[in-house]
Amino acid sequence: MLIIPAIDLHAGKCVRLTQGQRDSTKVYDEDPIAVALRFEAEGAGMLHVVDLDGAFTEANSRNRAVLREIIRSVNVPVQFGGGLRSLRQVKGMIDLGVTRVVIGTLVIEAPEVLTKMLHLLGGRHIAVGIDAQDGQVVMHGWEIKAAMSAVTLARKVATMGVERIIYTDTQRDGTLEGLNIDQTCLIANASGLKVTASGGVSSLEDLKRLKEASDCGIDSVIVGKALYEGRFTFSQARQALLEGP
Repeated sequence: MLIIPAIDLHAGKCVRLTQGQRDSTKVYDEDPIAVALRFEAEGAGMLHVVDLDGAFTEANSRNRAVLREIIRSVNVPVQFGGGLRSLRQVKGMIDLGVTRVVIGTLVIEAPEVLTKMLHLLGGRHIAVGIDAQDGQVVMHGWEIKAAMSAVTLARKVATMGVERIIYTDTQRDGTLEGLNIDQTCLIANASGLKVTASGGVSSLEDLKRLKEASDCGIDSVIVGKALYEGRFTFSQARQALLEGP
């Protein structure tokens, strides 16, 4: 089970939101590069970086400059998402050094573009972010509910050649209330794809429970607020999973 620490960027700073709501922004660190280096030093095998301003369709070149510097500074793969809504933008991120891009809204609004991306870049460079509220897909920074269930979308992208889904229960994200493991497994079983769990990790016990349920296809988890709030360190999380249940 790969633990992937999250670095969410707003105006070039490391922040976290609660349930994706803009007015809940809390700044945790003014230096995201230092945060990235710290996670790498603790043993992180990948970083998950999000341009929150891009997710809300607000351009912020500072976030992209920070992303560029993170890629230059660390030696681990960087997964990136937030506001990527064209083939040109996605290719630009891969050229910059991003290992895997996360596509969300685009999958709903222009699935033919996703098909082109997969053909040009290959499945290993593309992950589909399925963000859901009460089982229904939400998009545009989680502000608009799509007329499609998360399970339906998971099955659809599986037929398109996608290799990985990142599933987020938006009602739990940033709340420290625990992962929605049942729903995440439902997505994994329905799609047959590799799934990264996201949203709500609050304790080492949450991670252990997720590992116990990993047979369904969940092989990784994104952790954010629990790390920033000091619920546990990245090193402690790694050790907890090594020790097993």
